[in-house]
Amino acid sequence: MIPLLTSAQIHEVDAHAIAHEPITSIDLMERASKAFVSWFINHFPDKRQAISVYCGTGNNGGDGLAIARILNGHGYGQLNVKVARFSNKATDDFNTNFQLLQQTEVPLLEINKDESFPPEDSSILIDALLGSGLNKPLSGDYEKLVKHLNMLNKTVVAVDVPTGLLTEGDVDKEATVLRADLVITFQQPKLNFLLPESGAFINCWEVVNIGLNEGYIQSLSSPYQFVEEKDIKAILKPRHKFSNKGTFGHALMVAGQAQTMGAALLCSSACVYAGAGLTTACIPEAGLTALNSYQAEVMAIVRQGNDLPDIDYEKFSAIGIGPGLGKDENALALLTDILVNYNKPLVLDADALNLLSQHHELVRQLPAGSIITPHMKEFDRLFGDHTNWWQRLQTLQQKAKELNIYIVLKNDYTITGTPDGKLYFNSTSNAAMATGGMGDVLTGIITSLLSQKYSPVEACLAGIYIHGKAGDELALPNRLHVVLPGQVAAKLPATMAKLTA
Repeated sequence: MIPLLTSAQIHEVDAHAIAHEPITSIDLMERASKAFVSWFINHFPDKRQAISVYCGTGNNGGDGLAIARILNGHGYGQLNVKVARFSNKATDDFNTNFQLLQQTEVPLLEINKDESFPPEDSSILIDALLGSGLNKPLSGDYEKLVKHLNMLNKTVVAVDVPTGLLTEGDVDKEATVLRADLVITFQQPKLNFLLPESGAFINCWEVVNIGLNEGYIQSLSSPYQFVEEKDIKAILKPRHKFSNKGTFGHALMVAGQAQTMGAALLCSSACVYAGAGLTTACIPEAGLTALNSYQAEVMAIVRQGNDLPDIDYEKFSAIGIGPGLGKDENALALLTDILVNYNKPLVLDADALNLLSQHHELVRQLPAGSIITPHMKEFDRLFGDHTNWWQRLQTLQQKAKELNIYIVLKNDYTITGTPDGKLYFNSTSNAAMATGGMGDVLTGIITSLLSQKYSPVEACLAGIYIHGKAGDELALPNRLHVVLPGQVAAKLPATMAKLTA
């Protein structure tokens, strides 16, 4: 796991490196700037392209000055640097790099307070104005400059953090932020990069390693963790000789109505493909033919009319409930029956969550260790309206601890909140997966892993990761605009085989 640090913790890591590596702050700045340039020149190889580097007078500006000097040394001949001198303050490392840049032929222009902005002919702008040190919205000359640069519609590459974007905390959708086509950030992603509000300001980001002490980073107390492939490889268990269907559990998927059998088919199919030894679907009688046609490996418990189905709950090692189930009295009665008679962790999604939001007393009846998988609107219906995603993070952390459950809050970097207060951000998936039914597949995967005796936290982290990874393996190499949920489900065995090889 990569601990995701706050701005204060990032500065603490820098200070630790300076004190214990040991390394001077100016040499650490040089190392970071070289890492930036290494990535930049591989992806912007045309050395004839005109580039303007915009620098503030803090350490982010110092990075920008060093980057300009190093790019010049690599033969980028159409460089110029513009320094925003909006105050008399400057850091020592900025001043050192300013003097070093003056010894080169790179043109250097200063923009003073209340001056009009110079014309801009470059096609690429490197943003090194403020970086991660910002703790309040932009105002004054910086705000005017950023608004001016946004109007130019240039390609913007930000150094570490786009100017105006807070690294953590509430992000105002109306905030003035220098919109970045690319952010090259140091050592690890910043927390707010992983929240949907950042999408208005960042097209994509890349992390470059600047050699900070990983052991010290791991030692810092951060509830926020970024899940890597190696973490999932450590969780997933290979299949051994002499295994049989009983080895991998018996999962029950309670889903579907006559009009919404697609959801039941998708979650049940995903449960099979993710490796459950046996999968049974509890479905309406009208859906039996569809189930037998779509996935013959899935057994059925048929729901007839208003009667509760006769379910021997003891035989099931995991139960998932909700996709396409509906919100009528029959669905409520079935959910209530499961909550009363099944005391192992459950997986609840879709209509099961809608029923919980309408009958809040049922939330307290969830067995310890249960998993709920809401998207943003379902989350807000359950736990109250939120004005931004940072607020949702705080509620997610609080409710997972309070209810002793696991909450999977779905977005691009799906977040798992755990009873011990940790928030895990997933690192797989892509926009081609943004289509109806994808959540049903995730529900089936997580239920399948629970049935195979993975712990709830393992089922969440691995389930989310392999779901996104299967989608990535379908969409990215083939440059597909859309991948379908059924395709993702069918891809799961191959994806899991690679991870357990």
